[in-house]
Amino acid sequence: MSERFLTHQVENQPPSLLPYDAFSTDLPLREALAREGGGWAQAQVQAYGVLAGGEMMALGVQANENRPTFKPVDHYGHRIDEVEFHPAYHRLMELGTQHGVSGFAWRHADSEGAHVARAALMYLHYQADQGTSCPLTMTYACVPALQQAPELARDWLPRIVSTDYDGSHRLAWLKAGNTIGMGMTEKQGGSDVRSNTTRATPIGDGLYELVGHKWFFSAPMCDAFLVLAQAEAGLTCFLLPRFAPDGSLNAVRIQRLKNKLGDWSNASSEVEFQGAVAWRVGDEGRGVATILQMVALTRQDCLIGSAALMRQALVQAWHHVRHRRAFGRTLSEQPLMRNVIADLALESEAATALTFRVARAIDAGAFDEGEAALARVITALGKYWVCKRATPFVNEAQECLGGIGYVEDSPLPRLLRQAPLNSIWEGSGNIQCLDVLRALQREPACRAAYFRELLAARGGHVLLDAEILRLETLLGGDPTQLEGQSRLLAERMTLALQAALLIRHGDAAIADSFCQSRLGHQHGLAFGTLPAAAPTAHLLERAWPA
Repeated sequence: MSERFLTHQVENQPPSLLPYDAFSTDLPLREALAREGGGWAQAQVQAYGVLAGGEMMALGVQANENRPTFKPVDHYGHRIDEVEFHPAYHRLMELGTQHGVSGFAWRHADSEGAHVARAALMYLHYQADQGTSCPLTMTYACVPALQQAPELARDWLPRIVSTDYDGSHRLAWLKAGNTIGMGMTEKQGGSDVRSNTTRATPIGDGLYELVGHKWFFSAPMCDAFLVLAQAEAGLTCFLLPRFAPDGSLNAVRIQRLKNKLGDWSNASSEVEFQGAVAWRVGDEGRGVATILQMVALTRQDCLIGSAALMRQALVQAWHHVRHRRAFGRTLSEQPLMRNVIADLALESEAATALTFRVARAIDAGAFDEGEAALARVITALGKYWVCKRATPFVNEAQECLGGIGYVEDSPLPRLLRQAPLNSIWEGSGNIQCLDVLRALQREPACRAAYFRELLAARGGHVLLDAEILRLETLLGGDPTQLEGQSRLLAERMTLALQAALLIRHGDAAIADSFCQSRLGHQHGLAFGTLPAAAPTAHLLERAWPA
């Protein structure tokens, strides 16, 4: 081509970030893994970090560009209710299963910190692809509920915690590994699952026949699903296999796939049960209590997912501003941009610290009643606040890239579409806040455990000490006035907890900056409003160590 037609050369654009090691470059994650008891699994997590920042990032793009498709019948007209996924989806599921996103904690159940290590694996996986995290989460989280049915557990759990992934459309018991989904929500009830109308009738041999519907039925190609239905004694939990025990396709009729804002690599569906057969899990009438053992873990993963979204958005923004120049300097040298990135880094650090403290409480809760009580409160707190912060966080990171952050060639649009989901899934914000209030009012051990965590940091910062006194006064007031204020209460409780964790972690500059900005109100309503004395350079160095 003649030089007179060369309009420009591409310059002043960042080099490709990929591939990169998503574990080694994440100092807060490395510290949290070691601090909360999962350091013994560093080699496994390190290996997954290399994959997550490399091959899996490319797979995530492919899986989201090629959404699942619904095949209700075969070419002869036989009903098959099959959902087809792109090969990238299956490869992501295979990697996640092999490396332990679904089964690591249960295969190492006798090792302290197993759930912490598994949380790190999920945190890395979620940065590469969010949709496959859904079935991996549910497969991980179903174990405590299934243990309420010992015979089913003996049959199913070896396949559920396996390192083998088999995405084929065939009988679960012919596979080396199984995935598990769930279905609770119905049209008329939403979060109020006690209003479910699906009926369950015993038909012998321990089986029930289910007739009804589910408005949200996640990952419909899983091998089985934990669902709720009304039995004679009330709402009951069931294990519903995709294929009936006689080998026939179970009577679960997919009506359509949801046309979702994000989460495109995964399928969510509406289904009808037209005499589908299922096994009871737990006692009749105890369905909510049974499935809540699963929900406690899926809510933890909402928290992990939102913290992971924050981290990945921060990585994308920081990479861009370190290489992009404007007005004679790189963006990363300009004071206002440094404030924005440092503020995002501080928010991400606090989210990561809370996430892994929740994982340790869940891990230790099996043998420590105090940790179990703490987990009941701080899982809901984290699920509320960190998930709520993810959307504005990702949007701020997107703005750091300017116009290209709004274009689908960049990862930021997908992260932004994904960010609201964790606030909605597994109980929206109001549900989490009411759960916190209920735990504090009905279980004295939960309140004691929460304040014990705060008091361990007393004396570390005057602003936290003052906030502890205010929270004690607030919670000692008229309980009838707290429900309408429970969002504000949950927010303040979470910020105080994050401050306490950062103080105890020993980085005085980080802890002081968080206390001054979040508890001392030396911060605006937008990111990038840290006070002038904030340790900006220190925060940026921790965000991506040289």
